[in-house]
Amino acid sequence: MSEKEMMESGNQKIEWVRNHMPVLATIREQFEKEKPLQGHKVGMALHVEAKTAALVETLAIGGAEVAITGCNPLSTQDDVSMALDSRENIDCYARYDCCTEEYYEAIDKVLDFEPDITIDDGADLIFKIHTERPEMIPSILGACEETTTGIHRLKAMERDGALKMPVIAVNDAMTKFLFDNRYGTGQSSWDGIMRTTNLLVAGKNVVVGGYGWCGKGAAMRGSGLGGNVIVTEIDPIRALEARMDGYQVMTMKEAAKIGDIFLTTTGNRDILNKEHFEVMNDGAILANSGHFNVEINLEDLKSMAKSIRTVRKNIKEYNLGDRKVYVLADGRLVNLAAGDGHPAEVMDMSFANQALCVRHIAENKLIAGVHPVPHEIDIGIAKIKLQSMGITIDELSSEQSDYMNGWEHGT
Repeated sequence: MSEKEMMESGNQKIEWVRNHMPVLATIREQFEKEKPLQGHKVGMALHVEAKTAALVETLAIGGAEVAITGCNPLSTQDDVSMALDSRENIDCYARYDCCTEEYYEAIDKVLDFEPDITIDDGADLIFKIHTERPEMIPSILGACEETTTGIHRLKAMERDGALKMPVIAVNDAMTKFLFDNRYGTGQSSWDGIMRTTNLLVAGKNVVVGGYGWCGKGAAMRGSGLGGNVIVTEIDPIRALEARMDGYQVMTMKEAAKIGDIFLTTTGNRDILNKEHFEVMNDGAILANSGHFNVEINLEDLKSMAKSIRTVRKNIKEYNLGDRKVYVLADGRLVNLAAGDGHPAEVMDMSFANQALCVRHIAENKLIAGVHPVPHEIDIGIAKIKLQSMGITIDELSSEQSDYMNGWEHGT
């Protein structure tokens, strides 16, 4: 594809998603009029694809200068990256399938830009600032974190007294995790698996590792496609919830013996390892929807394999001698490395949270630590989304409000 064709392709993708993100469009109009980010520099490490581009454009229209790179070597779409880089006040350093060294070189380029606000998906920017470039900390007003894994890292830093800057936990907004993590991950993970394998889900044993909000979505959609869903968990309450939702619940060691498709969604490491590979059936398909590529222990799998080969784009065959096991997208986020990520209508709310939280950081002096998304931002986004869908809801009468907020009323 020529440079001109790449640019056209990227612009078409961005235009398509922009037309399906009405909440962000409303914020974009506000930002264009008010320029709340004038004079600010925003450094970003997110999945560089079309929905992210719509967010970047919104920040730039709001007056910010923006530098962005990817947060996963396989999730960047080069045509979108090129189109973004051509925009005024936007520099994009992301490239598909870069090596680890190139990945962190791009992270450094974003930090060389000297941002005063950062946006992360996985906390790589924040971690790099704290470990290698602490001199930047005093000039940074705050940061936003997009995903569950990043929030886990940041809360661990906070507990250890290591977090020296304010960070808003965008992932934990109700209009983010209830929709993005459940409906977004649920649909996009199966989209990545199906478009990569071109195989039927119906009638197969589908093993979902973890029953957090991402796991709930993965199980829901796997069941909807006709899969026999099995959930593995370490949390007794979530395990009980999964069983009450109609799924089988067992240990991964038990599930490994009967699973046909495995999808990990825990945010932890070694969910699938040697003891599981040893008992898997011939033809088992392994995919991951956790942020980092540590949920499937590929070193264990490599050590067991007689040979490894790519049999189809984003599918590696590990020949274990008597059996073959297939790994999708090298164990990276299957929905982005092998698909287009979450639907635009879902990311509309997630990135609306990002845009408004960046504005909140710019307009307020926050102290170091992990902060929740302000409630008024969360509720405001839900109201705009409902309005865009043509939905009106009831409001409390004064009598109902008094009843709900009083204590005098008895039996």
